[in-house]
Parts: sequence; structure tokens; C-alpha cells
Amino acid sequence: MDNKNRVHTSKTNEQQPEFVAKQLERLVNRLEAMRIADYMEMLERPARLIFTNFVAGIARGLGIAIGASLVFALLLAFLKQLIMLNIPGIGGFIADIVRFVETKNGTF
Repeated sequence: MDNKNRVHTSKTNEQQPEFVAKQLERLVNRLEAMRIADYMEMLERPARLIFTNFVAGIARGLGIAIGASLVFALLLAFLKQLIMLNIPGIGGFIADIVRFVETKNGTF
């Protein structure tokens, strides 16, 4: 019964070190690609981690503010052009919106 389940050990013993070496090399390459060492170094220095996250938060907030300003400026310019078309019913409503926004910004 043992003979049926027995694996050919002579062939696998010769290939096993090569297989393990290839798997280990693949693991090392994946860990290097994931930059695990840099991440671990960052975790060992909490002050650097806090500073990096602080700077990233400022950059995100600034990007959101600038992006929203540009989108709203383009929307306001589009609405002004829509007023110039003098579409009945819509023109007066949009003119009121533009007047309200310009009054709040102090440009009117």
C-alpha cells in the first residue's frame, strides 16, 4: 500500500532546490515591487509618517479647492452665455442665479 502512494523521491529531490530558489526569487521580486522595506522604514519613524500624511492632506485639500473653483467658474461662464441666448423662461431664472453668485462674491 505504501508503494502506491510513494512519490519518486530521486527526481523531486533533484528539482526541489531549483523550485524553492525560483519561488524565493519570485517572492523577493514581489516584495521589492511592493516596496515593503520602504513601508516598514516609514512605520518605524512615526514622525515622518505623520509629516508625510500631513503634506498629502494639504495637497489634496488644495487640489480640491482649485478644482472646485475652476469648475464653478466654468459653470458660471456657461450660465452667462446661456443668458445671452435669451431663452424664454430659462434666461430670467439663470440671470437671477448669476446675479446672486456675483453679489455674494462682491463682483457685481
